[in-house]
Amino acid sequence: MAVCAVCRLRKTPMTGEERFKEPRIFDMPSYTMAVVESRLDPSTVSEDVLGALYGAVYGLKFRLRKEGGEDFNVHSLRARWKDDERPTTVFWALPIPDGTTDLPATVPSPKVKIEVWEYGAVAQILHVGSFDEEGPTVEYLQGFIESSGFEIAGMREEEYVTRPNAPERKVYIRYQVRRRR
Repeated sequence: MAVCAVCRLRKTPMTGEERFKEPRIFDMPSYTMAVVESRLDPSTVSEDVLGALYGAVYGLKFRLRKEGGEDFNVHSLRARWKDDERPTTVFWALPIPDGTTDLPATVPSPKVKIEVWEYGAVAQILHVGSFDEEGPTVEYLQGFIESSGFEIAGMREEEYVTRPNAPERKVYIRYQVRRRR
């Protein structure tokens, strides 16, 4: 599953960012995550959620560095939610080193938990543009999943490649998938 079906059918190879704008299905490893749960519109995130999440992850990073432990890069913010649930429970997350058992609490609320996010087979596409314009990209990805003989097997996930105020916003939209029965 490492090579997407669309890529195999193209006559000319895609380069750079262009290749991520086409949907693909591939295997993704599990990640240990720092997670904050909120009940918000997925297109918005409150400062207290981001403050708690980034505070805990950077606190871990600096604690490990001070203790001579493994340093790590703070990766892109991710969010998961059920498309059809209203009001929506959103799980905001940042990857942290495997084996992490505790996080420094920089604020009393909201609580930051440690979870392992399992992936396996995922379908993914890169959306470039505003969050309000994601609809057609999501529909395109869902159609690709269906036409490839798969079905959605988990929550919708977004990985924010750029900051929300970037002139050109980029976000990976992904779903866990499984072969249709």
